[in-house]
Amino acid sequence: MIEIENLSKSFTLHNQSGITIPVMEGAHLSVLPGECVALTGASGAGKSTLMRMIWGNYLAAGGAIRVGGLDITKAAPREIIALRRDTLGYVSQFLRVVPRVPTLRVVAEPLLALGLPEAEACARAAQLLSALNIPERLWALSPTTFSGGEQQRVNIARGFVHGYPALLLDEPTASLDATNRAVVLGLIEQAKARGAAIIGIFHDEAARAQVCDREVDVTEFTPASARGAA
Repeated sequence: MIEIENLSKSFTLHNQSGITIPVMEGAHLSVLPGECVALTGASGAGKSTLMRMIWGNYLAAGGAIRVGGLDITKAAPREIIALRRDTLGYVSQFLRVVPRVPTLRVVAEPLLALGLPEAEACARAAQLLSALNIPERLWALSPTTFSGGEQQRVNIARGFVHGYPALLLDEPTASLDATNRAVVLGLIEQAKARGAAIIGIFHDEAARAQVCDREVDVTEFTPASARGAA
């Protein structure tokens, strides 16, 4: 479902005379349906960079990233949009929504984009918000007014409301108490059971041990020149 082959990435510092810094080379990874793979490595090793390349926010310098058969490195913008709508979900650490949009609508939006009737989409959104212990009295409010933990749970609800075949999870249990952490780990296990291919960053070692089938240390993909500089 998710295939990465010989992937490389470099950053060009345009305010530093165009200096190019290679940060990744030869990256390879395969994630099967029903499998959860954790990206590990020290801070700055490239975990988030790899996730952003899979999501299509960062351009690759070379190699291939295939999700559901689509090579993201060669895809047109409209193909990336369709992939994110139908196939690839992403739970980030930060909530990014249009101000003043009610929380229930924020969570229902992925289903509305797929053409589900509003009543059905909102009902499914409500189920997830309830499961994640967001009080119903808050659903009509914008989540931009919520605490960090509440915003994280809205992000999670939005990411799991549609049964995406592939999921990217960036610290999904961060900022959560024990009760909601258990709920999120249950959602991940349910997604695996229905066949989702998942890549995640988990600094929570116990969570990683519970839901991840294996780990990939991204420092293996650090260019030799960068390792020498370190």
